[in-house]
Amino acid sequence: MKVYLGTVSGNSYKLRILLSLLKAPHEVVIIDMPNKQHKSAEFMKINPRGEVPAIEDDGKVIWDSAACLVYLARKFGGEQWLPTDAAGMAEVMQWVALAATEIQCGLQYARRGVTQGRWTLGSLEDGQKFGRVALDICEARLANNDWLALGRPTIAEPACFPYIETAPEAKVALEPYPAIIKWMERCKKLPGWAAR
Repeated sequence: MKVYLGTVSGNSYKLRILLSLLKAPHEVVIIDMPNKQHKSAEFMKINPRGEVPAIEDDGKVIWDSAACLVYLARKFGGEQWLPTDAAGMAEVMQWVALAATEIQCGLQYARRGVTQGRWTLGSLEDGQKFGRVALDICEARLANNDWLALGRPTIAEPACFPYIETAPEAKVALEPYPAIIKWMERCKKLPGWAAR
């Protein structure tokens, strides 16, 4: 299985976390994002969106971090990371959806604007406001729960973690979110959790 990752990509970090937790056998192919390798004609055949991560496995190509997390969880992780029952899967996937909306479009895009000067959706204030919606939701959940879904680690953790951890780079302080800070500490203590 080939896994295409970028060195500065939080979405790639999501896969690195889960691959490490699952001890899944894989070959990493690093895509040179600063030199726009992800936009090359060759890579666009793997991911027509021109983004990392992506997976090639058994003649299948999977792109988008959420789809890749689902693929890895079902192939290597079984029910622990993404259950097959309707209610359990939905509970996990609502957090994966949050990672792709308020977290990505808020915290990540604001961070990218601050650190790279690229503004994808609105201003810094717009991104911060949208991102704080996600942080408020996560804080409310984690105030009385150790994990985002099902009372145990699932793919919700690697889906949400990378861009929550880097919220300060979007000039969003995490100190007002003590439950999130404790959750991040718990995540990092999971056996096999990949460091940034």
